[in-house]
Amino acid sequence: MNTEVAENRTAEAAHAPTESLQDLLRDNPQLNDPATMRGIAALVEKLAPLVQGKRFHNVIDLLSAASDVVDMTDDAMVQKMMKGYEDVAAGAFNLNNSVRFASAQAGAEDAPPTLWQAMKRFNGDADARRGLAVVLTMLNLLGKQARMSASVARVD
Repeated sequence: MNTEVAENRTAEAAHAPTESLQDLLRDNPQLNDPATMRGIAALVEKLAPLVQGKRFHNVIDLLSAASDVVDMTDDAMVQKMMKGYEDVAAGAFNLNNSVRFASAQAGAEDAPPTLWQAMKRFNGDADARRGLAVVLTMLNLLGKQARMSASVARVD
């Protein structure tokens, strides 16, 4: 008996006339509020040029693309992105601390070292040599990228 009543209600709902927009506007107290009407009018005024120029399509496409990214995102992708973010943040933090510390050390000295004194530092300080090796490796990589960019620019 209960399934028969449910089927009748479903059939009635399928054949019931849908409420018109006019009825909805007339019967909804929130939509009859003057402040709501002014807000909707202002919104329509701002949206009109976007709709008329078909620029609103771009907003819809952007929302669709964002929705696709959310649908495709799985836990492994989120974890990989978070790992990358953590690596970049940690690198920036370490670089910032190193530069601040080095600046403070250099500023604390009464007189800057001579070129010969600075060069002698590399003989006795393995960390200074490692740091120099890092800088030279970075410069090497930057030089390779510049050379490759220049060769691509010549082809174009």
